[in-house]
Amino acid sequence: MFVGDAIPWLRARAPIAGASVLTSMPDETDLFTVERSQWERWFIDAAELCVRAADPRGLAVFFQTDTKGGGRWLDKAGLVREGAIRANARCVFHWVVLGDEGAPRSRAGYSHLIGYSIEAALDLSRPTRDVIPAGESTWTRGMSVTAGRAACEAIIELTPTRTVIDPFCGHGTALAVANALGLDAIGVEYAQRRAKRARALSVTI
Repeated sequence: MFVGDAIPWLRARAPIAGASVLTSMPDETDLFTVERSQWERWFIDAAELCVRAADPRGLAVFFQTDTKGGGRWLDKAGLVREGAIRANARCVFHWVVLGDEGAPRSRAGYSHLIGYSIEAALDLSRPTRDVIPAGESTWTRGMSVTAGRAACEAIIELTPTRTVIDPFCGHGTALAVANALGLDAIGVEYAQRRAKRARALSVTI
């Protein structure tokens, strides 16, 4: 676990041999000093960097929930795609994770779970899970354990990578799920309080 800014941490290491990335990038409300247009540019740049940080044989997987505000819908899958295209990656899967009925009106009732890669490809001879149930979540704005498991299983099945990097790890769900499935996991988190929770989190798969 590293406490600090994920952007310079990733830039100093990309690409990371033997690693895939699994993350949920911050909402604009997490970056208090920027306007939406600035946040969108930051988000696209960060998505590109996450893809470049993954081993070319690995995956960069994003768990993102669309938000609503200012009279418009913010399509985070579209922003991730822009960054991934700039990194010369292609979409390996795009799954929908159902949300719970109590989601706030400012957020969509579903999330995107999208995997990009430079070299990995989906095995079309096997059935795919295009819709994933909500499942248990370790905190209200975090990735569900079910979504984390689906992402980690895709990493195991589709890539030779066995380390998961979450550069915006929050409370650490992705890291805990990866560890529970036998993968190594490295997290980066800016907030000391969240990093402390991530270190202590464990889940049962």
